[in-house]
Amino acid sequence: MVPNGYSSSKKTDDISDDVCGQGSRAARLSCILRGLDCRTFLLLLVAVPIGIVFIHFHGQKVTYFLRPLWESPPKPFIHVPHYYHPNVSMETLCKLHGWGIREYPRRVFDAVLFNNEVDMLTIRWKELDPYITQFVLLESNSTFTALPKPHYFAVNRDQFNFVEPRLTYGTIGGRFRKGENPFVEEAYQRLALDQLLKIAGIQNDDLLIMSDVDEIPSGHTIDLLRWCDNTPPVLHLQFRNYLYSFEFQQDQKSWRASVHRYQTGKTRYAHYRQTDYLLADSGWHCSFCFRYISEFVFKMKAYSHKDRVRFSHYLDPKRIQDIICRGADLYDMLPEEYTFREIIGKLGPIPPAYSAVHLPSYLLNNADKYKYLLPGNCKRESG
Repeated sequence: MVPNGYSSSKKTDDISDDVCGQGSRAARLSCILRGLDCRTFLLLLVAVPIGIVFIHFHGQKVTYFLRPLWESPPKPFIHVPHYYHPNVSMETLCKLHGWGIREYPRRVFDAVLFNNEVDMLTIRWKELDPYITQFVLLESNSTFTALPKPHYFAVNRDQFNFVEPRLTYGTIGGRFRKGENPFVEEAYQRLALDQLLKIAGIQNDDLLIMSDVDEIPSGHTIDLLRWCDNTPPVLHLQFRNYLYSFEFQQDQKSWRASVHRYQTGKTRYAHYRQTDYLLADSGWHCSFCFRYISEFVFKMKAYSHKDRVRFSHYLDPKRIQDIICRGADLYDMLPEEYTFREIIGKLGPIPPAYSAVHLPSYLLNNADKYKYLLPGNCKRESG
């Protein structure tokens, strides 16, 4: 009975309270499951495994798509306008950039780490040949991922006789530390390039080009920088960004290549951002631009981002050939951008281009030899 003569007819289940509130874990779980109807239980039984499978195969895509939520874009570059025409004098070109003209050009050193990109190195050195004082090349018997490899440059050295009198070549033994972050080995090899540059005779105020083999500065860009005075001490170079060949242009956002006015004790060979200044339209970056399918497989396993090979079928030659001709991504990744607009705008394969204007002259003069790099020639040799 309760006050005012009313009584409560509400029933209580003391047993249920005991099971769901203070019983064992198994008892509490049993209580929860009794509260689920069959449809809900079946839904969970199907949804959970599907979710696990989805995360396994597409978790990376989800992470990249949500990148704008967890990572801010880097500080914008200060873009330096780039002026050039073959019929304009060097004095006028320097003046257009706000720089003076020198009485004689600076010496220029081109330093690269070499893996196996024989064709790209040839095109690079032919483009830069008239302007380079010393070519500096270092190679290892190890990839960044601790895989053994031949000294490919040494094997093909006779193809580069045109630079032999100006070549400083060195080798470095790999450390072969399995499981180590590949960027550690990469930094180790780049550090060794500093020592090789000293052997090559680099001096204060010489120009030093820091870029990967497939990041090719245009010859007129280097000629401009060696003749002009009062240029920035460090200047990044903006390149047109190509994938697989000069048929698939991704964008013009390649910026890691740089040119330095060398300073003893201060200049260090690196491949990251070192200044805010970016000289516009200064060359070409042709990534994964190989003749043979076997070279694609080798690089996918050898370079610092080998973790992107998440499944063994990514290395299947037929798949790789199909990817190349479609201009799609070898790793089935979303674009690495910082805004949803840029990510969505770059979804899907790169549309093919049909222009071969303003490409390296040696490439066009030897089109039959390097046909695979030109528009309309996506088929690769097995190798």
